[in-house]
Amino acid sequence: MYTQSAKYKLGQVVRHKKHPFRGVVFDVDPEFSNTEEWYEAIPEDSRPAREQPYYHLLAENEHSFYVAYVSEQNLIADMSGEPVDHPDIPEMFGPFEDGQYPLHYALN
Repeated sequence: MYTQSAKYKLGQVVRHKKHPFRGVVFDVDPEFSNTEEWYEAIPEDSRPAREQPYYHLLAENEHSFYVAYVSEQNLIADMSGEPVDHPDIPEMFGPFEDGQYPLHYALN
């Protein structure tokens, strides 16, 4: 029986431990669920384990907005209290409050 649980929740703002970007969690895979090609493109000495949650983020850095796919081991909670400016946030979430974004709809 699989008992792994996600550390971060939908709407939470997180940042990458090693790279200069942050984002809002909009989906979580209980373990790696991307392509082999994507996984193999990560240098072997920094390749994260597959058996952990992976997060889909509406991400931003100094130069752009994008969607990121990041392992739990490479994320930390963003404690800045600052909103993320990704243009797709209003499609999924309500206004930024108390350090996170509320979902527009209820999930099953």
